[in-house]
Amino acid sequence: MNETALNKALIAVFVIFGLNGLVFASWAARIPAAAEDLGIGAAGVGLLLLFSAIGSVAALPLAGSVAQRIGTAGTVRAGGITTSAASLAIAAGLNLGSIPITAAGLLVFGVGIAGWDVAMNLEGADVERRVGRTVMPKFHGAFSAGAFVGAMIGAVLSALGVSLSLHLLGILTVVCIAVLIVPRNFLQLPHHAAAGGADATAKPSRFGAWREGRTLLIGVVVMGAALTEGAANDWVAKATVDGLGTSESAGAVMFGIFVAAMTLTRWFGARLIDRLGRVPALRICMSASLAGLLLFVFAPNLVLAGVGAVLWGIGAALGFPMGMSAAGEDPVHAAGRVSVVSTIGYMAFFVGPPVLGFLGEHWGVRNALLVVGAAMLVSIAFAPAAAERKAAPEPA
Repeated sequence: MNETALNKALIAVFVIFGLNGLVFASWAARIPAAAEDLGIGAAGVGLLLLFSAIGSVAALPLAGSVAQRIGTAGTVRAGGITTSAASLAIAAGLNLGSIPITAAGLLVFGVGIAGWDVAMNLEGADVERRVGRTVMPKFHGAFSAGAFVGAMIGAVLSALGVSLSLHLLGILTVVCIAVLIVPRNFLQLPHHAAAGGADATAKPSRFGAWREGRTLLIGVVVMGAALTEGAANDWVAKATVDGLGTSESAGAVMFGIFVAAMTLTRWFGARLIDRLGRVPALRICMSASLAGLLLFVFAPNLVLAGVGAVLWGIGAALGFPMGMSAAGEDPVHAAGRVSVVSTIGYMAFFVGPPVLGFLGEHWGVRNALLVVGAAMLVSIAFAPAAAERKAAPEPA
């Protein structure tokens, strides 16, 4: 493939991952503000998050098929525009103090984010395979960098008293323009045709990947990693405010600390994976994440909680991208396998946090986070499923 085109696709994937993180954090970092605008507690926030989860889980199994039909670029555009439209509804709901309108917006938000996410991971797996070295963690690092920027914007706007609805309106304007332009540099092909060769015209069975034992086990590994990351994304800010009696701005900064640690690890962690292999890297990361979670939950002050957030972020960094790389190794079957692994992972990523919200209503948000520790242990146990397999060489 033309090296210039490949480099352009590489940069475009970085940008799209970063935009996805920016959009997600613009909501996640200011969940306490949304709770205040709507007058709800942890259980109410959990119920709202459940609507986003329902939208995502419904869309994820179909996202791979959509990408096969219209290409990863078209799927990212559709997801970005859907997410932007949903942000308008969320902003309107918050401005009106309407829980039903906000919930409907989050439902559509989940649909858009799901399609966007699967498509960018498919494009990222294609680019990684063609580049010939581990770059998926760096793509996810771009997501985390976007989320960090989003969190810091949220903290500043919160301190300035800018409403969440106005914040979301500004973000969606940027996103709408970017998702129409940036994917022009993607590889563009409907994904099942990207592999080339005799198998390129053979469309994989839609549900075939759901019958593959290794794919399902990779999904289990990603499930624990996704729950670890998702719980932090949705609850670190709220847990800091409620558990340590700090301000909303401090909660947003704590979320930013978590995301910064995760971003740096994703950027530099590719070398760790290439040197040790996926399985040892997964086990090291998940162990660090478990230690950080426990420290964050039991820390008596903001400083120790911050140290826990750093360890948590370091540990949560590589599980999801390694799972995407493992699922996308075979380009012919990548769309189906990435869709399956994404569906399993995002069920934990999106459904887990609302459940934690309901538990947090009774136990306190920080204590409810202990449930995540069990999922980490499961990921550590099944890490060998993500071991590297040599892909068949591409035709000349």
